[in-house]
Amino acid sequence: MIISVASGKGGTGKTLVATSLALSLSKNSKVQLIDCDVEEPNAHIFLKPTFTQQEIVSIPVPKIDEGRCTYCGKCAEICAYNAIAVFQKKVLVFPELCHGCGACTYLCPEHAISEEGRGLGVVETGNSNGIKFTQGKLSIGEMMAPPIIRRAKECVDPERVAIVDVPPGTSCPVVEAIKGSDFCLLVTEPTPFGLNDLVLAVGVVRKLNIPCAIVINRAGVGDKKVEEYCLSESIPILLTIPLDTRIASLYSKGITLAEGMPEWQESFLDLFDKIKGLLR
Repeated sequence: MIISVASGKGGTGKTLVATSLALSLSKNSKVQLIDCDVEEPNAHIFLKPTFTQQEIVSIPVPKIDEGRCTYCGKCAEICAYNAIAVFQKKVLVFPELCHGCGACTYLCPEHAISEEGRGLGVVETGNSNGIKFTQGKLSIGEMMAPPIIRRAKECVDPERVAIVDVPPGTSCPVVEAIKGSDFCLLVTEPTPFGLNDLVLAVGVVRKLNIPCAIVINRAGVGDKKVEEYCLSESIPILLTIPLDTRIASLYSKGITLAEGMPEWQESFLDLFDKIKGLLR
């Protein structure tokens, strides 16, 4: 089973829920956590894994053989991302804009384009007290997160319950991280900002045709509009975590909820049982 933990808004507690769920399940089940928030992965702060493997993630970018090039401009014409510019006697390639689709190489009539790899970041794999841990890290200055997310998700172990920590927002990296999940937990907070971005996230998950449910974090602030929205949309609320300074204090020290307050482990086991019940 693959469970993605997402939310439209950043800072709602996705990593708190993902790490706590992994820790709780690891007592009785084989678990894997995949941190797909590749621009700023932070699950490792709480699970403290020992990394044993690192793989560079690259995409193919065009390399022009100007000895064969006739400057016909077909490569620039086909490139949807304007990564190639063709002038009268010169071709410019902008690797940072290239998405590695290979269309220019395939369509070049003179076979004047080959491909070379350009590193975007790394995928690291390790172990944390029996939890298989994988995270992607986008290199500083790079913008192409989806290839790293795809490679990280290729490390899913079919023998384990996989929990995917999804990046915030509703853009391409989020879609890539959620895609292929059996279930999506949407973590929100009962504030106007939380509701606004939750509505967007629900739209994405429904477009992907993935069943979802809600976890409300920091309950006690804001109003009841998130609950009213969930009721109107028939989206179940499976867990409510109160606004508690003890949780915040533990979290600020790199201690997630299920570890710092073990009495919550039963709640997360119950959360997993509810997810299985919804998938039957």
